[in-house]
Amino acid sequence: MSDQNVSHVPVEEWAALVPELMVSDLARSLDVYTRLFGFTLNYTRPGFAYLSLGRLQWMLEQVHDKAWMTGPLTPPYGRGINFQMQVPDVRAIYDRLLAEKYPIFVPLGTTVYLEGETEHRQREFLVQDPDGYLLRFTD
Repeated sequence: MSDQNVSHVPVEEWAALVPELMVSDLARSLDVYTRLFGFTLNYTRPGFAYLSLGRLQWMLEQVHDKAWMTGPLTPPYGRGINFQMQVPDVRAIYDRLLAEKYPIFVPLGTTVYLEGETEHRQREFLVQDPDGYLLRFTD
């Protein structure tokens, strides 16, 4: 990553909600998010990256002393939250992680969620990113 603002793949439509995660090692997180999770790097500026995967948009920011933090960051980050992300090919991401021997938090399976009497089925698995944020990839 450079010390300049760089547009890699322009964002065509901005998402209404975009999580911004503080990370301990931006270069390592970018490698995992792009190479293993399949995100596209849209743009960067010093200490910051904006990514997308299908309709998902995501921000990563290197921890620094002026960051908006409500308390100390201690691993694993993001305790108490998981991010469900609907992706174009959940199996491809899962297989890529297995091939890299990346630790899986919950293996790929089919889960049924009820909405009243209506059953919603989705294939999903959970994995932690390098800082411990819990990610739930679904189809």
